Amino acid sequence: MPLQNRVTPTGDIIVTPHRGMFTGNRGIIHDPATKTLLKKRWSSPAWITCLCEFRGWRRPVMARRSWTELFFLDEATAFAAGHRPCFFCRRDDARQFRAAWEAGNCASGISAKTMDAVLHRERLHRGRKRLHPLPMPWADLPAGAMVQQGEDSFLVMQGRALLWSPAGYAASARQLDDVKLLTPPSTLRAIIAGYQPVLHPTALG
Repeated sequence: MPLQNRVTPTGDIIVTPHRGMFTGNRGIIHDPATKTLLKKRWSSPAWITCLCEFRGWRRPVMARRSWTELFFLDEATAFAAGHRPCFFCRRDDARQFRAAWEAGNCASGISAKTMDAVLHRERLHRGRKRLHPLPMPWADLPAGAMVQQGEDSFLVMQGRALLWSPAGYAASARQLDDVKLLTPPSTLRAIIAGYQPVLHPTALG
């Protein structure tokens, strides 16, 4: 039976049989005896995105009192939820992200802790996902940014809006006229500055 460990673009954690391209964590938020989530949805402001395969290591999911393994459809989804690349298993990506984050946010010498503090303010409002005003028309957002309309999340790809689901993205003919930005503004500026999120194959087809 699937565990409740798949993260949506709004940061919620759901049960689904579909697997994602990345794993990651927000600290310890599960009970290893039952492999179920606790009431809290984070225990650390360091929300990271990791590789599913690294050095051949094998890790039983939710089997011990360690970080809680979460999974993401792709990096755009992880970004929308408020995560960033891990500096351990994704060192090169994390360094590229930090460089783009600094360029996009007019900063220098930024530590992971500082980025985490900014992202934590941007991703949550009173414990719930924070939505942001669009800084430009949604169709002008860079590839990999995500927006929200009602209960649905959309990936922006070259002026098109692709509907998110746990299985992937699908074309949508829906008119988007009252959308909010899901991707934290500082991460959006990093994407504008040149960082390219890893996207699920359904976004590219």
